[in-house]
Amino acid sequence: MFEWIEDNAALFGWLAVLSAIAFAGSLLALPWLVAQIPRDYFLTGVPHRLPWADRHPFVRCAFVIGKNVLGVVFLLAGIAMLLLPGQGLLTIVVALVLLDFPGKGRLLRRIVAQPTVFNALNWLRKRSGCEPLIVDR
Repeated sequence: MFEWIEDNAALFGWLAVLSAIAFAGSLLALPWLVAQIPRDYFLTGVPHRLPWADRHPFVRCAFVIGKNVLGVVFLLAGIAMLLLPGQGLLTIVVALVLLDFPGKGRLLRRIVAQPTVFNALNWLRKRSGCEPLIVDR
């Protein structure tokens, strides 16, 4: 085992660098992304209008693909941050907000209703000067 680690020292060096970049990126991006979530986003039955819904279909498709690719990147970074330094759970919540998949609303409401996640999201929103989120409990 130790021999494998010694043989792959460069890989671990790159992982450390990527971890530091992901940590710094999450510290910068998460407060802004959380502030962009509409206050009533986690309420059941509240329709959400996409900001690009009235654009040309090609532009709309590009936005949806870009949003989902960014969501996958944040999801992978969040999972990695569960083991590495960083805000793993908050990064995963932001990733789930960005991704499109069946059952997304129910899953997000269950996660955001957890007191620690809910309080952390609202703390970030308060620091950004936004009203607190409201969620069905």
